[in-house]
Amino acid sequence: MDGAIVTLVAANAAFVGTHFAMSHPLRAAMVKALGAGGFSAAYSVVSFATLGWVYVAFKAAPPADLGGSGDFGWIIATVLTWPAMVLLAGSLIGNPALPTPMAEAQARSQPKGVFKLTRHPMMWGIGLWALSHMALLWSTRTMVTALAMGILALVGAKLQDGKKEALMGEAWAEWERKTSYWPQLHKLPVVGAVPLVAGTVLWLAGSWLHLWQAGIPAGVWKWLG
Repeated sequence: MDGAIVTLVAANAAFVGTHFAMSHPLRAAMVKALGAGGFSAAYSVVSFATLGWVYVAFKAAPPADLGGSGDFGWIIATVLTWPAMVLLAGSLIGNPALPTPMAEAQARSQPKGVFKLTRHPMMWGIGLWALSHMALLWSTRTMVTALAMGILALVGAKLQDGKKEALMGEAWAEWERKTSYWPQLHKLPVVGAVPLVAGTVLWLAGSWLHLWQAGIPAGVWKWLG
C-alpha cells in the first residue's frame, strides 16, 4: 500500500478514535481531571490537531487513482447530497442533541422539521455526504476519508443515544420513542420550507464551490456548466 495512504488511514483513525474515546469512555475521567472548561478545550485541541493531520495527509495522497463510476456515480452523488444538506441545515433548529439549556424541553416536545425524519439529522447529513463521495469511486484517499467520516457520524449517533439516555434520562427516552434513528427520507416534503430552502441553497452553493476547492465540477453544475 502507498505510504501516503497508510498515513491517511492513520490520520483518519486518530481523528475518529479520539472523538469516540473522548466522547465516551474517557469523558468522565477527563471532566473530573480538567473540569468542564478544560475538557472542552482539550477536546477542541485534539480534534483540530487530528483533523489537520487528516487534511495534510489527504492532500499528500494520490488525487484520482481509481477508475471512477462515471455519470451514474455522479447522479447518485448529486441526488444523495441534496437530502444530506437539507438534514444538515435543519439540524441547527431545535436540536436536543446540541448542548443547550433548552435540550430537555426540546426532547419532550413534538418532533418538528427534519426531526420528523430522524433524531440525528446532522449525523445522517454527514453520513449521506460521505456515501455520496464513496459512490464516485474517484480516489483511494476519498474512499478512506469518506468512510471514516461516515463511521464517525453514524456509529457516533448510535453511541450518542446511550450517552443522552444517561445524561437526560426519561426526556431522551421520550424523544427516542417519538423519533427514528434511521432517516425516513420519503417524508422529506413534510419538513417545512425553511430546511428545504436552506438545504437546497447549501446544496447548490456547496457543489458550486466544489469546482474552486477541488478543481472538479460537482452536483448539477457538472451538467449545467
